[in-house]
Amino acid sequence: MNFIEGPLICGIVFYFIYMTFELFVRKQERISLLEKMGQNMVPTDPNVMKNQFSTLLPDFKKSFTSLRIGCLLTGLGLGLLVGLFICLYIKSEYKFGDTRWERDNFFSVAYGASVLFFGGLGLLISYMIESKSTPKAR
Repeated sequence: MNFIEGPLICGIVFYFIYMTFELFVRKQERISLLEKMGQNMVPTDPNVMKNQFSTLLPDFKKSFTSLRIGCLLTGLGLGLLVGLFICLYIKSEYKFGDTRWERDNFFSVAYGASVLFFGGLGLLISYMIESKSTPKAR
């Protein structure tokens, strides 16, 4: 499973760099929005503030994050299981050469390909479910 260490470390590093930049940009947007509203403006209606900040917050009623994560993890688990079955079948049917590298390299490719394929398939399934459950704008 050494094939996943490099992309995983790069993904984590780039994710945290992206989130750091997003944090500073979001802070600047909020500051500019407060400056635009004015320092002396105090809304009497609580819905005024809600309407102004509603563009900054995502609409949680239409969020499919848990569906995406669930389908992705299901696909990854299914990919690992299929990779295991492929490796077990190939190990019993095929006689590898004398090098252990050849066998390990084949097994890592089988695991990696099946995990990526079924993970992508899980995301495609979640996309199809999302597109069918959201009403189309006319």
